[in-house]
Amino acid sequence: MPEVFTLPALANFFAAGGSPVAVADAALARIAAWDDPALFLARVPPSTVRARAATLAAEGPQGRALFSVPFVLKDNIDAAGVPTTAACPDYAYTPAEDAPVVARLLAAGAVLLGKVNLDQFATGLNGTRSPHGAPRNPVLPDCVPGGSSSGSATAVAAGIAAFSLGTDTAGSGRVPAMLNNIVGLKPSLGLVPTQGVVPACRSLDVVSVFALTVADAGAVLEVMAGPASADRYSRAAPVGWRAVPAPQPAWQLAAPLPEQLVFDSPDDAALYDAALARAEALGGTVTRVDIAPFLAIARRLYDGAWVAERTAALRDLLTTKPEAIHPVTRGILEAGLDKRTIDAWDDFHAAAEARRLARALFARTDILLLPTAPGAPTLADLAAEPVAANSRLGTYTNFVNICDLSALAVPSGFRANGRPAGVTLVGPAFAEARLAGLGAALHAVAGVTLGATGAATPPPPVPPPLAPGELPLLAIGAHMAGLPLNPQVLRHGGRFLSAARTAPLYRFHDLGNRPGLVRVAEGGVAIAGEVWAFPAASVGPFLAEIPPPLGFGRVTLEDGSTPLGFLCEAAGVIGMPDISATGGWRAHIRGKERA
Repeated sequence: MPEVFTLPALANFFAAGGSPVAVADAALARIAAWDDPALFLARVPPSTVRARAATLAAEGPQGRALFSVPFVLKDNIDAAGVPTTAACPDYAYTPAEDAPVVARLLAAGAVLLGKVNLDQFATGLNGTRSPHGAPRNPVLPDCVPGGSSSGSATAVAAGIAAFSLGTDTAGSGRVPAMLNNIVGLKPSLGLVPTQGVVPACRSLDVVSVFALTVADAGAVLEVMAGPASADRYSRAAPVGWRAVPAPQPAWQLAAPLPEQLVFDSPDDAALYDAALARAEALGGTVTRVDIAPFLAIARRLYDGAWVAERTAALRDLLTTKPEAIHPVTRGILEAGLDKRTIDAWDDFHAAAEARRLARALFARTDILLLPTAPGAPTLADLAAEPVAANSRLGTYTNFVNICDLSALAVPSGFRANGRPAGVTLVGPAFAEARLAGLGAALHAVAGVTLGATGAATPPPPVPPPLAPGELPLLAIGAHMAGLPLNPQVLRHGGRFLSAARTAPLYRFHDLGNRPGLVRVAEGGVAIAGEVWAFPAASVGPFLAEIPPPLGFGRVTLEDGSTPLGFLCEAAGVIGMPDISATGGWRAHIRGKERA
C-alpha cells in the first residue's frame, strides 16, 4: 500500500498488481483513524465504496486517468444520491444527478468517499462558520483549517483522500491550502463547469482542486476542464491548453511593492522573502510592481455588488427562515438586501479597469508571486475577531476572480511556532500550466513534506514531450524564456521543451531588439536556443505577428533534428553587427550589460 495517496504512487501500486479494493479499505481505515466528527457531512456507505472499487478492479484501468483514486467533495457540489447541504441542514436536498464535474471524475475512475464540511454557503475563509464545528487542522490543531473549503483541505492533508474538490470565490481554494501545507489550484473562470454547485457569487465561483502535489492537481484539473452546455458561465480553453506543469529555465516575475506587504509576524515576512529568493534561484527575475488597484477592487468584494449577488442566491431562505443561517453569514447576506443598482455599476466599471490593468501586467510578466495570506490565525484568534481575522486572510486572494485570473497556492515553509506558510502564483486566465511549472519547482525546494503525512515532496516533473497537435519551434532571441518577447509565445500556447543548439551552419546578427539567424555555406557556428512546443493551430497567427526580415523555416540542430525556427532573410542582416562569436542571444545580452 502506498505511504501516501498521490497519483503516481497509486498508479505504481496498481501496475504492480495492487487491488483497488485494498486502496478503498485503506481510505476507509484512515477515515476511522482520523476520527474527526466535523469532517464529513455525508459519507458514501463503506459497502458502496468497496463495491465501486471491486467493479473497477474487475474492469481494469482502461486508460482512465484517475483509476481507483479516492477523493472527497465540498458539500456544496452535487453527487447523485448524496445530500447537498452547504453546511445548512434546513437547505438540504438530495440531487438526482451528479454535477458535470463530478460525473467527469467518476468517468475517469475516481472513487468518491463522501461530502465534507465547509464555511456555510461557502462564505468565509477560516473554516469555523459551520453548525457542525470546524474540521481539525492536521498540521497544527489549534490553527483554523481555512475556509470555506475546510473539509476538502483537511481530508487531503490528513492523507485520507488523494485529492478533493473545493470552490473558490475569494480565496477558498487557496487559503485552506496554505493552512494545511498542501497545494490549492484555482482554475480560470468558466474553465470548470459550476453547474450543480450551490452558488456563492455565481459570476465569480470556480471549482478548485486540492492535492498533495502540483502535478496531481493539474492532472485532476485536466479531467475536470471543459464547458458544459447548460452552464451559462462555462467557456472553452484556448487551443493547446494544459494544466500539467510546464517548466521553464527563466521567468519574469512580479512582486508587490514592499510597503504593500502586510504580515502577522516577522516570520511571515522572512518566509515570503525566502520564497522570492528561491524563485530567483530557479531562474526568476523579480520586479516590484504596484498592486494598489488590485487591493482596491478586492475591498469591493464584500462591500458592493458581489455581496448582493451572494444575497440573491439565498434570498428565499434569508427572508423566510433567517435563523437557519449561521449568524456571521446571515449578517453578510442581510447587508446585500440594501445594495443599490446604481452603486453596482461603479463596482462593475472598477472591475473592468482592474482587469485592464491585469492584462497590461501580464503582457510583460509571467507570474505575480504573492503571500497566500498575511498569517495563520488560531481558533482563538477567530473567536476573538470573527470578521476582522477572516477578512485579513483574504488580503491577497480577494481580487483574483474579479480580475479573471488563474492562481496556484503552494507551501513555502513553517514559522517558528509551527504554523504553515505559503505563496500564491497568479497569472492570466488559462495560465494553469505556466503556474504549475514554477509552482512545482518552488514546492520541491521549500523544505516541506506533503500535508501532514510526513512524506517527502517529490522533485518537479520534467516537461512533457510533444503532444498530438503540437509542433517544435526553436527560439533563439527575445522570445526565449524570461526575455521581453516571451509573453507573446505564452499567449499563443507555447511551452518550453528543452535547451538546444543549432548545428554549426549559421551566422548570428544583432538586429536591435532581436537577432537574425542566417544559414551560410561556410564559416557557420552553433547557436544556443530553446525548443518550444507550439499548438499547430497557433503557428500561423504567431508568424503573422513576426516582423520582417524574420520568418519561420527549418533549422538544423546539432542532434540532427529540424524543427521550425526563426530565420532571417540574408538581405536583412546587411550592415548589422555579426555576433556569432557570442554563441547565442543570452550571452550577447550579458556582454552588453557588462559593457
